Amino acid sequence: MANLKDTYYWVYVLQSKKDGKKYTGYTQNLPLRFEAHQKGKVPSTKHRRPFELIYFEGCLNKEDALKREKYLKSYYGKMYLGNRLKSYFTGQVVE
Repeated sequence: MANLKDTYYWVYVLQSKKDGKKYTGYTQNLPLRFEAHQKGKVPSTKHRRPFELIYFEGCLNKEDALKREKYLKSYYGKMYLGNRLKSYFTGQVVE
């Protein structure tokens, strides 16, 4: 199996521990990108550190990742994430 960080594009959602707001993005190297956010190297998020990675999914190519990122930033995408992460946001275990 190929190295996952080299073969997938990752769409991810971060939640700021400072203000509680979410940030959605995509990358080909999720650990490196998360580290960049945490160290303040990403201009759009540097004042909202620290972050928690609350969601990610892999896409087979950049075009799909861009479409998925755009969707997750939309009203319906935010609704999807709210439902998908319901137990995380409420602290309840869903069985």
